[in-house]
Amino acid sequence: MYIVLAIIAFGVLVAVHEGGHFLTAKLFGVKVNEFALGMGPKLLHKQGRETLYTLRLLPFGGYCAMEGEDEQTGDPRAFTAKPPWQRAIILCAGAAMNFLIGLVLIFCIIPNMDFSEPVLAGFMDGCPYESADAFQTGDRIVRIDGHATYFYSDVMEYLGRGGDTHTFVLRRDGRRVVLKDLLLQRQTYTLADGTNVQRFGFYFTPRSFGLGDNLRYTWYEGLNFVRLVWRSLGDLFTGAVGLRDLSGPVGVVGFVNEAEATAADSREAAFIFCYIFALIAVNLAVVNLLPVPALDGGRVFFLLITWLIEGVTRKKINPKYEAYIHTAGMVLLMGLTAFVLFNDVFKLIVNR
Repeated sequence: MYIVLAIIAFGVLVAVHEGGHFLTAKLFGVKVNEFALGMGPKLLHKQGRETLYTLRLLPFGGYCAMEGEDEQTGDPRAFTAKPPWQRAIILCAGAAMNFLIGLVLIFCIIPNMDFSEPVLAGFMDGCPYESADAFQTGDRIVRIDGHATYFYSDVMEYLGRGGDTHTFVLRRDGRRVVLKDLLLQRQTYTLADGTNVQRFGFYFTPRSFGLGDNLRYTWYEGLNFVRLVWRSLGDLFTGAVGLRDLSGPVGVVGFVNEAEATAADSREAAFIFCYIFALIAVNLAVVNLLPVPALDGGRVFFLLITWLIEGVTRKKINPKYEAYIHTAGMVLLMGLTAFVLFNDVFKLIVNR
């Protein structure tokens, strides 16, 4: 059941992404020749007034084919005939819709999430960091070493990086307080039951409830997802992880099925499902805006470069040259997709 739901969820993410392109194209009067969900041979199709709507065999992928997307056709409603700012909005709309649906999923599950805010509620007995020159009750930890902190978990994550010396930005009684190069180390504390633990000695404020709080937490968690995607991309480019560690739709569907099997009940299963696909939605938004040929971000990048060159030279650049670059990029991306697909299938077979 969860495999089927995961495939449907991927289809929804693709539909939302392409729908963003479609709606903004229509808004700016661009002619859309075809709106397709899926790839490969047609299963169903319906001809609209000017747009062909198709459902294709392979459930992953889709496209919104606009008139004159990669060439000058002479049609005043062609994509290339529109001002650069309108084209940029159309190109970014897909990623924006993916990010939006990610936020909607987070908002649905945020009431069930257990976390604390990065606000100091008190200190353990004997904590050496409670002083006028360090921390005080009520301090909100805004940044650690330049990284924004939205939740208690962010504080713990960034304290675990880069040694024991950190720079903190606090909000204290409405004022901004900076603690530079503060040495912070875990100390041994004895709990009420006699257990010795290694802690920094801080108590943090439990989350508050309410519509406004949930909206704020939703936005913060969305930003945390963006940071997670960027860190993952950084690990990929620095070699901390390899291409064999990548997973595509097949690997994700398998992971979802395994994760759901560990859920204690249907409510926890729904929480896990929404959390995973919220992260995937944000991941799609970030990756699609990378300045890579064939991706939306690559098209926006070339749109900016073309606008600058044409502004200096006063000469129009034939869009077919950009199309050649995007075609080459698409071939490389398809090759990467095929590699990830076979790698996912191989891992599934081996794990069995």
